[in-house]
Amino acid sequence: MSERAFEIILYGASGFTGQLVAEYLAAEHGDLRWAIAGRNRQKLEHIRDKLMLPDLPIIIADSHETEELAAMAGQARTVISTVGPYAQYGTPLLEACAKKGTHYCDLTGEAQWMAGVFEQINPMAQASGARLVHCCGFDSIPSDLSVYFLQQEFKKRYGHYASHISGRMGRAAGGVSGGTVASLMFVAEQASKDTSIRDTVMDPYALYPAAVAPGNDVSDQAGIAWDENFESWTGPFVMAAINTKVVRRSHALAGLPYGADFRYDESQLCSNRTKALLSAGGLGAVMAGTFFSPTRAVLKKLLPNPGEGPDEATRNNGFFEFWAHGTDGSHHLRVKVSGQRDPGYGATSRMLAQAGLCLSRDALAVGGGIWTPASALGDALLGRLPDVDIHFSVVEDD
Repeated sequence: MSERAFEIILYGASGFTGQLVAEYLAAEHGDLRWAIAGRNRQKLEHIRDKLMLPDLPIIIADSHETEELAAMAGQARTVISTVGPYAQYGTPLLEACAKKGTHYCDLTGEAQWMAGVFEQINPMAQASGARLVHCCGFDSIPSDLSVYFLQQEFKKRYGHYASHISGRMGRAAGGVSGGTVASLMFVAEQASKDTSIRDTVMDPYALYPAAVAPGNDVSDQAGIAWDENFESWTGPFVMAAINTKVVRRSHALAGLPYGADFRYDESQLCSNRTKALLSAGGLGAVMAGTFFSPTRAVLKKLLPNPGEGPDEATRNNGFFEFWAHGTDGSHHLRVKVSGQRDPGYGATSRMLAQAGLCLSRDALAVGGGIWTPASALGDALLGRLPDVDIHFSVVEDD
């Protein structure tokens, strides 16, 4: 690893999110040995010109050309990929990194892809030492690390872990991610044709290792509910479908330290019952519409396309709040995750960049394999995130 030309190769640097990652690395990490990569040299040269880094190396690699991907992976300690939908474009690169012993992180929220590549690629990564980490953006770092952080604090106070944690999305401002929309549409299209994919998406333990027996959690909240702990109405949270699965996988990979019956759920805080009903109805209508070709085509026209996103002012003025509330039935502890910049782009691009830096530069406790943010990066990433204005704090206990 120490002899490789680059600490990081940013793959997909000409895309909307890729550009934001590149801008952050260029502005804040002048000592980094890195390169930008993709399939279109002209676009990459344009990005390099915008960054005013004339000597920044460019690597050409098409997402379907295995030899090009292998050559690229062999030059880096870590590859950061922003090229999605990952179920459509991601597998050859993931396999190349696994074979070359190259660490890797991405922004996927596609549970069916993650579950589908595990059996094939995890043994390769274990053999080579490559740490492959999915979901390193707004889905699912705030959820995954808030549970990890809360459980550490809970044990310090009470001598054991919480048996039940509720994740709650609070206030937020920002733009809709075209990349997220594209991934959602691709998953819906696959699920509408293949019932096994639909089953995977709906299975709360879809990302559990095969050797670990599922726990007692049920499907994610679809309607409205009153939360006694937060004294608030809640509605379904669109990211819960992937976040809850990632949290459960982190727990399983750690050896079930919170107990085999540990439960985690996630939803959206709403200021009143009417807003909860509107939230549930609106999200339900959109999700139902994605499963049918005619309505999916209409939604594609109405929602942002890949490569599209909010302007700089919207990104910089955005923010998010995420809460985790843990209990053992007697004691309670609440954690807040606060982030500056809009969650889908401004915050996500920085989270992804820090995950890549963590893989390249930090001493981590795990070896090769397919991991989650909490299971692979844990304390190291928690230490890095304040540098990008994302903070974890205890706000209430008993």
